Amino acid sequence: MSRCTYRVIYGDTDQMGVVYYANYLAFFERGRCEYMRERAFDYGAFEKQGFVLPVTEASVKYRQPARFDDLLVIETTMTAATRITATFGYRVLRDADAALLVEGSTTHVCLTREGRPVRWPAPIKALLPGELFAAAGLDRDWKTTPAAQGETP
Repeated sequence: MSRCTYRVIYGDTDQMGVVYYANYLAFFERGRCEYMRERAFDYGAFEKQGFVLPVTEASVKYRQPARFDDLLVIETTMTAATRITATFGYRVLRDADAALLVEGSTTHVCLTREGRPVRWPAPIKALLPGELFAAAGLDRDWKTTPAAQGETP
């Protein structure tokens, strides 16, 4: 898990004085970038190699509002991976009282610049948590494991 903080600025809030709902997706992005940075993933280098990671699905569950000047803690984990996708889970908490404000997820697909889905490049695949492959019934070489095929190992 990765944890980073962000202080809510006035521009993050709406007319009701709470963080505008869509801004939580930007907070998720902050968390995801920090998660990958902590694992030596360089988005810039990844894109220079001709790959992109667009969001294909997003989910947000709002529990309590954040307000101007709240210090937020953004917790990020990678919760699933396939040959071409990765799903991240997020929790946004208020630092002062550890209240859970928002939780959600985003799913990303690995594409070429031309928009063609591709398997994770080897240097990136090495950064993905191995247990996620096992949960998907895959080994690190993208082969289906015997257990996933119904065979006993």
